[in-house]
Order: sequence, then C-alpha cells, then structure tokens
Amino acid sequence: MYRPLALLMAFLLYIAGVWAVATTPWTAAVAASAPAASSTTSTAPSAGPSPIAAPSSTAPTVPAVWTLSTLRNYLVAETNAKDPGVALADLQRITLKDPYVDGFCHPVAHEIGHAALARYQGNFAKAVSFLNDVCGSGYLHGVVEDKLQQEPDPATAVTTLCSPAQSASCIHGIGHGAMFVSHLDVAAAERMCDRFPESGQVVSCSEGIFMQLFEPDEGDPTALAKLPADKLAAEPQYPCAEQPAIDRSACYFYAPIYFLQTHDYTAHPAAFVQALDWCLKAPTSDARDGCSQGTGSRLMKYNIDRPVWTAAQCEQAASARQRSDCVWGMANYWNVNYGSRSAARTRLCPQLSGDAARLCRISAPGSSSAD
Repeated sequence: MYRPLALLMAFLLYIAGVWAVATTPWTAAVAASAPAASSTTSTAPSAGPSPIAAPSSTAPTVPAVWTLSTLRNYLVAETNAKDPGVALADLQRITLKDPYVDGFCHPVAHEIGHAALARYQGNFAKAVSFLNDVCGSGYLHGVVEDKLQQEPDPATAVTTLCSPAQSASCIHGIGHGAMFVSHLDVAAAERMCDRFPESGQVVSCSEGIFMQLFEPDEGDPTALAKLPADKLAAEPQYPCAEQPAIDRSACYFYAPIYFLQTHDYTAHPAAFVQALDWCLKAPTSDARDGCSQGTGSRLMKYNIDRPVWTAAQCEQAASARQRSDCVWGMANYWNVNYGSRSAARTRLCPQLSGDAARLCRISAPGSSSAD
C-alpha cells in the first residue's frame, strides 16, 4: 500500500527539481560573478612581458575619429597595460584603416617609445626589442632620444647606443636626443653628431638635429623654433647658410617647416606652394634643391591621405627642376612613413597621373631616413 505512494512522491520530487533548474536565472548569476574572473585574467603576463608595469583593468576608449591627443592617450595606455608591441601593432592597424592618421602618427610613435623606456625602467635593449618601423620609425626615435638623455656621458653614448647595426633611423633619433641634451644648442648637438666616423652617419644625425630645431613639438603646429627675427629678415632660411657643409643639406631640408608653421598651413593650404617660392630665395642651387625637397616631404607628411592633391601642389612649382625636387620629397616621405624603399613605387606612383606619376617613378625609391 505504501510502496505506490512512495514511488509517486519520488516522481513528484524529481519533477520539482527539473522545474527549479529550468526556471533559475543562471545568466544573471554568471554575469554577477564575471568581474572576479575578469580581474584574474587581466593580470596575466603579455607576449612581451615586463614585471615593471602591471596591466590596467580599464581598456582605453576607442573614439569615432582619431586626433593626435586621443591616439596618443589610447596607445600610451595600451603600452602601459600590455606592451609596446601590442600598441605598435594597433597603430599599424589604425593607420591602414584610417589613412588620415598617418598625418600625425609619427609623434605618437615617439610617445610610445618614451612610454616603453619608462615602463622598462630605462632598459634600452628591452624597449627596442619591440622595434616596428610603422609611422617613419617614430618608436625607435622616441626610445633613442629619451635614452640618450639618461646616459651619464651622452657624448660617448652617441656612437655606441645604436651599435652594432648603426641604422640611419636610429642615428636620426640620436640627433633628436643631442638637441635635448644640448638644450637646443645646434652647434653643441652638431659636435656630438660629428663623433660618428662616417659622413653618412653624421648626415643622418644632423637630420634629427634640424627636425628638432624647426619642429620643437611635432604634435603642435603652432610650436615655433626660437629664431631671431632680425636674422630671418636678412636670411630667409636662417641658420642654414652658417652651418658646416656636412650639416647644411639637412638644415635646408627641414627649414620649410618653419615657413609653413608661420604661414598657418593648417588653415591656409596655399602656404605649400608659397613655400616652394620661398625656397628659391636660398643662396645656392643645392640649397634650393634641398629646400624644395623638404617642402615636398612636408606636403606628403601633412597630407598623406590625399596624394593626388599633394602632387598638384608640386606641379605648381616654378620650374621643371623644382617640380622634380618636390615630387622626390613626396616619394621620400612615403617610403619613410611606410618603412619600405619600394613603397612609393608600388603604392604612391600608381595613384598619380601625368608628369607627377613620371617624376614619382624616377624619384622612387628615394631615401629612407629623413622623416
């Protein structure tokens, strides 16, 4: 008599258990416990591990449109939370997706280099182990310029910091660092660069000097070099004519930066063609060539997402020679920015037409160090 009743009770308990499982809000319970799991996994070591800086638990926000400051903040935060290799890979991905970012990514790459050296407490070998040529090797420049300032004897470190490879890009960073160490004293920085045994190395170092002189804050187009007005009135490309012969070409190449900044190129794009006219005031043909090439380089750097428009500005140059110089500067910067001596020939020249395309093909591959 009691056996059938016991079986019935067991069956009813089974049904109640199934119903409880089916109706319990398990998703909410799992979601409530997720933060604990997340905080556990966020501290796992990255591919380029460092015990110096623990990863951040808050991911930086991705804006709808990048600016220099939002890109810098995002990637420096990523460097601190993960490692510079992740940040540089992200920078490369962003520039491919949004080409307009190429116009201001070089100083951002410098900042990633600064952050990396700080993260690894001045360990130069560790910082450069994440080397990536994206955005004109700005990362390497940033690491090198910061490290040189930390050296107890910067003058001696000039010729050893980039060893054994002694790449032009690394030596360019030495030039930036020499300006910081010398407190923007051009002659003192040049003496540091003169310690390199080969003339090509001295020129690469000099390029960093004059880029730093004429563009003291690459992220701020309104930041001007401190040049005396009376000297500029007498010599438009001051102080280039006064420089030692080996440094003069770099000075004229970067001098257009000052002209473009003082003529508000961001609001007045006609300033680029005006800069080409200004270059014709240089005292020698070599100086005029260097200045015109530098103008083409700035044209490309500041407008890398619109190469056809950039080429049209070069085509307004006063002579065939100056047009060629301007397009050479365009192709040169394209190669530098994309870290390849064949980038202009394969990716820039096919976008151009007419004489600009012809000059581009002649100019490629150009140089690979002057950014």
